[in-house]
Amino acid sequence: MTASTPTASVIRPKRVLPGFGLTMGLTLTYVGIIILLPIIALVLKGAEVGPLRFLEIASAPRTLAALKLTISAAAMASVLCAVYGLLMAWVLVRYDFPGKRLLDALIDIPFALPTAVAGLTLSALFAGNGWYGAVLEPQGIKVVYTIWGVTIAMAFTSIPFVVRTVQPVLEDLDPQYEQAAATLGAFPFTAFRRIVFPAIFPAFVVGISLSFARSLGEFGAVVFIAGNLPMETEIASLLAVIRLEEYDYNGAAVIALTLLILALVLLAASNLLQARAMRYKGKRQ
Repeated sequence: MTASTPTASVIRPKRVLPGFGLTMGLTLTYVGIIILLPIIALVLKGAEVGPLRFLEIASAPRTLAALKLTISAAAMASVLCAVYGLLMAWVLVRYDFPGKRLLDALIDIPFALPTAVAGLTLSALFAGNGWYGAVLEPQGIKVVYTIWGVTIAMAFTSIPFVVRTVQPVLEDLDPQYEQAAATLGAFPFTAFRRIVFPAIFPAFVVGISLSFARSLGEFGAVVFIAGNLPMETEIASLLAVIRLEEYDYNGAAVIALTLLILALVLLAASNLLQARAMRYKGKRQ
């Protein structure tokens, strides 16, 4: 008679949340109802017009002018967010100073502030009799009712994306690599370029992409400072609203679908760049 070996009991970690089936079901339900269904409805509405009519609406002079302004302003706003967002994240992580917690909290104000309030505030500040406009306009720099006003409004609402994606990566970055580079004689900028920036690059790209995608669809903060002049300062999202007010639902759907496609392509490209950067980082390690 052979002695039976005791069966090792499988120790499973305690779950704080319900099991995989329930949590996955709730997640898919949310994604389906809140995200996928509206997108599918928009795609179907845009597809009703047919490809020829779709191209005709999308290539109309007024639509092209609105798309050109929106994309150009969003690109410039993303550059501003990339520069100042990186600097803000660096200051918040690497330095201690009085009021640091307050500054950290102020970064999230564009998320909490209604965009219409932000647009009204920016319009008042940059108007000819505003605090900023009274200084800029005598120098020949006009912001309100120009592409520069649109860019500032977009940057104001989207800069937290860069800060909040880069900041946690900087916090988790081990400073011993920079210290080792310094002991080897590397200048601070060289250490940043060769050590710090490659480590934060995937998060940096994601933050810029989210900033650009947010700027493409921004409405409330832009509509007050842009002036909404057709063919000049009219953004694409406003043109879609105008088409709705004219009961041109197909035209509004085509413009909205065009913005959606641009945003999805950009996010897909940023995810691809992020994946490549992570693979390259893994090979180097």
